[in-house]
Amino acid sequence: MKRKSIFVMLAIILVFALSACSSKNSSSDGEKSKGKKEKLEIFSWWTGAGEEDGLKALLALFKEKHADISVENAAVAGGAGTNAKAVLASRMQGDDPPSTFQVHGGAELNEGWVAAGKMEPINDVYEKEGWSDKFPQSLIDMVSKDGNIYSVPVNIHRGNVLWYNKKVFEDNGLEVPKTFDEFFAVADKLQEKGITPLALGDKEPWTATQIFENVLVAKLGVDGYNKLWTGELAFDDPKVKESAEIFKKMMGYINKDHSSRNWQDASQLVADGDAAMNIMGDWAKGYFVNDLKLTLNEDFGYTTTPDSSGIFTVITDTFGLPKGVGNAEDVKTFLGVLGSVEGQDAFNPLKGSIPARVDADTSKYDDYGKSTIEDFKTAELAPSLAHGSAAAEGFLTKANQAVNIFVTQLDVDSLLNSLKTAQAELK
Repeated sequence: MKRKSIFVMLAIILVFALSACSSKNSSSDGEKSKGKKEKLEIFSWWTGAGEEDGLKALLALFKEKHADISVENAAVAGGAGTNAKAVLASRMQGDDPPSTFQVHGGAELNEGWVAAGKMEPINDVYEKEGWSDKFPQSLIDMVSKDGNIYSVPVNIHRGNVLWYNKKVFEDNGLEVPKTFDEFFAVADKLQEKGITPLALGDKEPWTATQIFENVLVAKLGVDGYNKLWTGELAFDDPKVKESAEIFKKMMGYINKDHSSRNWQDASQLVADGDAAMNIMGDWAKGYFVNDLKLTLNEDFGYTTTPDSSGIFTVITDTFGLPKGVGNAEDVKTFLGVLGSVEGQDAFNPLKGSIPARVDADTSKYDDYGKSTIEDFKTAELAPSLAHGSAAAEGFLTKANQAVNIFVTQLDVDSLLNSLKTAQAELK
């Protein structure tokens, strides 16, 4: 009996020891988890010249205002967020979201993360900050779904910009084209002189898709262009076919090594005078100025893409509140700074974009920024397909594939058939 009692006593002691150990480990793990949650992880793909500077300025401002909140810059390098989006998808699927992350307003946000139930509404942030009249309603609509707001726009980029080498145009006595007829007339003259008219770097196919979307919005108008994403206008419509034919003709004036170049390499061709023009979002201005040290309106100039005056192809970078993060209040504090006049004016002049707010300090922006801010107030806004705002990711992936094949084969019917098939999935 004594021996049995001893064994019972030992067993009880062992149970208590294991319980204490487990409690200690659990407490330790909890502290680690708590420590991790308290760190504000800002996830983006802003690692290049201009954009990295803008992000650092924004984070410095936040630290100045909220020194008690620890911040981690979790940027992932890769053009147009290709790598970052893959990392983000893996983390979100694994229930390991960053505190907040960069996402394009429109379908990328609403049909992607919001529809998947991965985001918390932030109507309370907008109410607290008094933002209802500080962002254009059409922009708020791009970050809203089913009556709730899910993210804060930090900037606006314009996608329908034609950049050109001023010296090439002046030396050859050429006027900057405003229409497609003028574009092709200029392109013919440049080609005769041995100068590549249009630089393209479609190593990543979104660059060619961006050119095509600008032809579409120019020929269809904003209403017609938007009907493509609701299925009200089919991709075999005569106007869409006309757009594809124009796109095909434009591809006859590009550099032969386009498939081995990225968008920066294409911009470099324009900077060096080896090509006269390229069509790219206005992050290209940041590249020209910050990386290549060129001077706006001296070395390079800009205009809207052919036949798109009065239209603004909009790309907006936004940040929201993922479900499941442990520091939601810190995230909301960050969003408050992100959406403030001070925050947007710290970020955008360095990034090369313009503020999403309508009441920013225009004196902080260069001539391009000032003119774009004015255009943004009055132009019709068209969401970018190439950057995930117009249609869901599944359609965009197929559109990029179809355009990539088209640039090589130049088969209009094949392109439109592929897009029409993909369009059926939008309904």
